[in-house]
Amino acid sequence: KGLLLDGKLVAVKQLNSKSSQGESEFLSEIQIISRVHHRNLVSLVGFCIDGDKRLLVYEYMENNSLAFHLYGSEVPALDWDTRMRIAVDAANGFSYLHENCDPRIIHRDIKSANILLNYNFRAKVSDFGISKCFLDADTHVTATQVMGTPGYIAPEYVSQSRITDKSDVYAFGAVLLELVSGRKPFNFVHSATPLLLQALRDDVYDAVVDPNLADAYNCDEMLRMVVCILGCLDHRPEDRPKMLEVARVLEGDRKSAVYGK
Repeated sequence: KGLLLDGKLVAVKQLNSKSSQGESEFLSEIQIISRVHHRNLVSLVGFCIDGDKRLLVYEYMENNSLAFHLYGSEVPALDWDTRMRIAVDAANGFSYLHENCDPRIIHRDIKSANILLNYNFRAKVSDFGISKCFLDADTHVTATQVMGTPGYIAPEYVSQSRITDKSDVYAFGAVLLELVSGRKPFNFVHSATPLLLQALRDDVYDAVVDPNLADAYNCDEMLRMVVCILGCLDHRPEDRPKMLEVARVLEGDRKSAVYGK
């Protein structure tokens, strides 16, 4: 955390410039975040190069990250309305990267720790250090090594080193699963699908809902969340919805093809 001369609070991130990865992430972050502007993306205020120091300066997000509030031991549990709002905000941020940027941007490290929350618990996407630009003519980007966080990494990325916007969609499905269940995806993402399908059939969500929520959630919104999670976590990337579709379903669109998957 830092304070500018005008009294504005900012967040300061220091990268390890002595490693090639640290330098690469620093340059990637500047190149990408300096040209994207959306209410659900964290803004870059500036950067600093001083000898071997590499600093990135962002707008300050008062309420830390989604992961902090889901797993922190000394914070109250997020209520359902807040979780739903965070899901919609984040989906709109990622949809902007995929649909409205030229070239399109694949985030590559979607996780609850990279979804930050402002004073009013509105969500903004952060950390573009390993993001990739994705030209319309490309079918995929080939990675030389698998990067990201276990539990959020799409199966085709691990097995074939293929990255597309659908890799981000898979990771976002894991984040939505966290919002619903309060459980870390590394321990839950692979076994969640049968439970979610059963919950949909029975219209009873007790087996997947965060115990901190109990039954204090909107049933129609829970249905929309579960439908999105199942679509996003499909093992076949071509059958996953686009992030724009996910955002629309979360916002209440009942006509989306996501419901038929």
